[in-house]
Amino acid sequence: MFGRIHALLIKELLAILRDRKSRFILIVPPLVQLLVFSFAATQEVNNLTLAVLNLDRGRPAWQLEQRFSAASPFRRIIRLQHPSQVAATLEGQQALAVLWIPADFSVNLATGRPARAGFLLDGRRTNAAQIVQGYARRIMTELALEDSRRQPAVALEVRHWFNPNLEFRWFTVPSLVCILTTLIGLLVTGLSVAREREMGTFDQLLVSPLQPLEILAGKALPALLVGVAEGSLIVLAAVLLLGVPFNGSVLLLYGSMTVFLAAIIGVGLFISSLSMTQQQAVLGAFLFMVPAVILSGYASPIENMPDWLQSLTLANPLRYFMIIVRGLFLKELPAARVWSQTWPMGVIALVTLSAATWLFRRRLA
Repeated sequence: MFGRIHALLIKELLAILRDRKSRFILIVPPLVQLLVFSFAATQEVNNLTLAVLNLDRGRPAWQLEQRFSAASPFRRIIRLQHPSQVAATLEGQQALAVLWIPADFSVNLATGRPARAGFLLDGRRTNAAQIVQGYARRIMTELALEDSRRQPAVALEVRHWFNPNLEFRWFTVPSLVCILTTLIGLLVTGLSVAREREMGTFDQLLVSPLQPLEILAGKALPALLVGVAEGSLIVLAAVLLLGVPFNGSVLLLYGSMTVFLAAIIGVGLFISSLSMTQQQAVLGAFLFMVPAVILSGYASPIENMPDWLQSLTLANPLRYFMIIVRGLFLKELPAARVWSQTWPMGVIALVTLSAATWLFRRRLA
């Protein structure tokens, strides 16, 4: 018995190692994912942008500003000139936090009255906001302990915009809307052509009057309808069952979702055209899905990643759709901001659908 099992074991190993595609799947994808995950999947909070509104030109206010500017999480400092710039800075995600030093900060500190500074955080990014809040508290504690007379007089008032109570569900559920919509669109299209090949019905399509472009359209449009329907169901469950507020425009949500699904369908059709079996299509979908989620900003902020990896995320449609969905859920994201994230997805959709059409026609030749 053991001899037969040993012979079968050797046979299977040789079959895997002799097949060029199997060797590629075993070696290349794990190495690529290891490289990507090592840099992208990090819980560190760094390379962040801090906006500073210093209305007080006194020395204590300047010292407080310098302490925050020198903190390790902040790589870039934006100096605001007027309180009206604060809302636009946070809403446009130009900075994760705003340090607001009022005009009477130094005077109050010199006279022994409570000197208060404001610290506004973007609550849409719950994990990063909590960590940065801890840094801010530590800076204020160190500043107070340097002079015991300051301890009762220095205070930092923290406010979280868009998610006042830092409900982690408000952050994760909109992100899951994007991820699950991606999964549905990718699997439906990824398995379509491969399933036809595996079942032997693909030849029937080839001898029909349908042109290759018409076959692709027939595969893409049902996937688009299914993806929109599934996305709608997930959004309704998020709002009605999980209690996540939706403050944006439904029309903008569906418009951006359609463009996003077009980009994902192009990827799925490319994978499906490349695959001979459904198993290969599933592996190809997995190979795309996991890095796409990691590089979308879901698990780790994109600005925490190396510059070369941040450039790679520009080709990821999930990155743009994640910004849109979070913005529409937690605040009324304006149409101009939605458009600025939608047109890159349109370009990606054009590229992926064109690549899928080219590969499909080449495989038929």
